[in-house]
Amino acid sequence: MTEHQTGTRAGLEVRGLHAGYPGRPVVENVGLTVPAGQVVAIVGPNGCGKSTLLRAVARLHRPESGTVLIGGTDIWATGRRRAAHHVALLPQSPRAPEAVTVAGLVRYGRSPHQGLLRQWSREDERAVREALDATGTTALAGERVDRLSGGQRQRCWLAMVLAQRTPVVLLDEPTSALDLGHAVEVLELVREVAATGRTVVMVQHDLAAAARYADLLVAMKGGRVVATGIPRETVDEALVRELYALDADILAAPGDGSPVVVPRSRTGVAAQPTPAP
Repeated sequence: MTEHQTGTRAGLEVRGLHAGYPGRPVVENVGLTVPAGQVVAIVGPNGCGKSTLLRAVARLHRPESGTVLIGGTDIWATGRRRAAHHVALLPQSPRAPEAVTVAGLVRYGRSPHQGLLRQWSREDERAVREALDATGTTALAGERVDRLSGGQRQRCWLAMVLAQRTPVVLLDEPTSALDLGHAVEVLELVREVAATGRTVVMVQHDLAAAARYADLLVAMKGGRVVATGIPRETVDEALVRELYALDADILAAPGDGSPVVVPRSRTGVAAQPTPAP
């Protein structure tokens, strides 16, 4: 990736965020500060508010109260198109238009930069070209997205998000439908994106993967943040038990020492005896 591709460096700050649906609070009093160029992994059980939090930060779900600041800009105090210059979101299960090519998909990332007085430009073309190159999808530019493998498709979607050239990138479960090899490929790409100065916030169900690839871990339960910190200092048996009602051993991975979660049993559920031979 080139430095030109990163745009303005900007951190993310969330203050006292409350969000939900009529009669059903989902995110309650969430505060979060992320310096520019870091990878943040949000973990927690299903239904704890992770995706709603991302949508509120992306200006897609209006919070009941609270503030979202990117580089000092209040996202909810600016227009939708202008906000899309600051933050981009890749949702859980994106759907491409029928028969669209990879290059066509990535060009959609430049939509916020288009308007009546600004049409497609050399700058847009360069942004698309650099995004394809950064994600290793240049050779796929002419291929139809619906004919690619899951791993290839996910890299193409990431290219579209990168082409938007926002300082903050939000990824909602970017590895959920991928095999182990492609999941690692995507997570390594996430690290490369952050290395250019962008801030990446991703929802991640795999706690061990989140701990290995993130600079900061944010654990949520019941709509609230219950733990925040450096992964190897934050992931322990007590946190796993609180989040998932699971007893587990926490081991240090060879090499980098990142925490590896080895489940034992659900909390309060007796382990089943091993059948006699």
